[in-house]
Amino acid sequence: MATLYSNPVLDADWPDPDAIRVGDEFWMIASSFNRAPGLPVLHSRDLVTWEHVANALPAVPPMDHYALPRHGSGVWAPSLRHHDGVFVIVYPDPDHGIYVLTAPDPRGPWSEPWCLIRGRGLIDPCPLWDDDGRSYLVHGWAGSRAGTKNRLTVVEVDPGLRQVVGSPRTVVDGDELPGFCTLEGPKLYKRDGWYWIFAPAGGVATGWQTVFRSRSVWGPYEHRIVLEQDTTAVNGPHQGAWVDTPDGSDWFLHFQDRGAFGRVVHLQLMRWADGWPQIGEPLADGRGRPVLEHPLPLPARGDGQQEPARDDTFATPGLAVRWHWQANPRPEWSEAPGDGAIRLRAQVSARADLRDHGAVLCQQLPGQPSTWTTRVTLQADTPGTRCGLVLLGREYAWVGLVRTPLGVDVVLRRSVPGGPEDSLAQTPAPDATLDLRLAVDADGTATFSWRAPDTGPWQDLPAACAAVEGHWIGAEVGLFAAAPLGTPVGKRGRGVFGPVRVTVAGKDA
Repeated sequence: MATLYSNPVLDADWPDPDAIRVGDEFWMIASSFNRAPGLPVLHSRDLVTWEHVANALPAVPPMDHYALPRHGSGVWAPSLRHHDGVFVIVYPDPDHGIYVLTAPDPRGPWSEPWCLIRGRGLIDPCPLWDDDGRSYLVHGWAGSRAGTKNRLTVVEVDPGLRQVVGSPRTVVDGDELPGFCTLEGPKLYKRDGWYWIFAPAGGVATGWQTVFRSRSVWGPYEHRIVLEQDTTAVNGPHQGAWVDTPDGSDWFLHFQDRGAFGRVVHLQLMRWADGWPQIGEPLADGRGRPVLEHPLPLPARGDGQQEPARDDTFATPGLAVRWHWQANPRPEWSEAPGDGAIRLRAQVSARADLRDHGAVLCQQLPGQPSTWTTRVTLQADTPGTRCGLVLLGREYAWVGLVRTPLGVDVVLRRSVPGGPEDSLAQTPAPDATLDLRLAVDADGTATFSWRAPDTGPWQDLPAACAAVEGHWIGAEVGLFAAAPLGTPVGKRGRGVFGPVRVTVAGKDA
C-alpha cells in the first residue's frame, strides 16, 4: 500500500509560496510583509517535509521606512528561480517597487536587494529567461496603490535583472474574462514551445487557479480554470508553484487562507490532458479540486513531522531563523548569548500598543492546536514596565508581568483596534520569575495560564481570547518587553525568556 501524505503539508502561515527544484532538492520561499528578517527560505527533499533554513532578507528596505511596523506592506508575493548557477528572488513592495536579490546557495548569504522597477502598485513579479537569451518579467497590479488591478503585465528586462529594456504590455485583462476579478499572483514558465502563466483570480479566500498559454510571451493567451474549491473545504485555492520531480512527474503547491491560522500550503498532483495541466482530483472541463491525501511524490526523506521546528532553548548565540520582529530590528532590542535565555530590553512606543511595537519577537501560529510555554523574568524598577507572551493580530491578548509601585503583578490584557488595553485579570505575582503558557485550540480560542517555576498546577486566567489574523497574515505568538513612554534608556529594564517549548497537536515542535 502506498504511503500517503496529508494536506496541508505546511499548516501555518507561509503566504504566497513559490518553489523550484534544483537537482534532487526543493526550495521554497514565501511572503513576509513587514516581518524582519523576511523572505523565509525552506528546503525539502520530498516536497512534503520542509525545513526553514534561512531568511534571505535581514531587514526590509527602505530601512528607515520599516523601522516601524508597516502592517500589510513590505514583501508581497515573491518568486524564486535558478539561472546560470545562481538563485534569484524577485519580490514586490507595493509602496516602492520590484526588488531583486541573489545567492549562490539558498541558505545564504544573499546579496543586498536592488530595485529593478520603481513605482507603486506593482506586485507579484516573476522572471523568465527565454531560449534566445532575452528575459521577461510578468507582474500584477494592486488596486489600492495603482488604481488598477485584475490584469497581468509583461515587460522585457535585461538578463541580469538590472533594468527594463522594453515597454510593458498588458497580456491578460481580467475585465475581459467573464466572472474574473482580482487576477494576480502570476508565475511565468516556458515548456514545449508554450509560454504558461499560472495565476489565481476571484479573491484569496473565494477564488480559483487559472492557467494561460500562448505561443508568444506577448499573447494572445487562452485560458482554463484548472483548480477550484468545488465541494471541498479547501477555499481559494490560491497561487503557488509548478514543480517537477526527478522522475518527471508534475506537482503544484498552492495556499489556502485559514484566517487566524494564516495561509497554509497544500501539495497537489498535476496531470496533463489535451495539452493542459489539470490539478488535484479531476473534474469536468479540465478542472480539478484539491485533495487532502495522496501518495507521496517521492520516498519520504524527512522526519515525517510536516512542521518546521519551533522550540528554542536559546543554547546557540543569536536568533534562530524561526523568529522574526514586527519591524527592522535594532541591535539594542535583544541579547542572545547562547546561555539558555534571550534578554529583550524594554522598548517604548507612542501609544503603548503592541501592534505599534516593532520589538515583538514572533513566530507563526500553527494551524493545529498548539501549546506554548516559556519562563520569564521581569528585571525592571520603573512602574509600568511589562513583559510577556502575546497572541498578536489585528486584536491581541497577552499574559505576563508588570512592575507596579508595590511590586510585580501577573496580568492578562487584551486590545481591540482603536482601543486601549483592557485588563482581564491582575493579581500579585509570587515572584518576578514565572512560567507562562498559551494554549490555542482548533477553533483559535486561546487560554492563558501561569505558575511559579516548575511548581504546582497551572493557574488558568479567567477569560478566553480568540486568535485574530493580522493584515494579510495569520495570528502570531510572540515575546516582548515594553516600558512606559518617557522612560529614560537606562531605566527601561528588560524581560528574560527561555526556553520556549511548543507542542503542536500533541507533538513536540
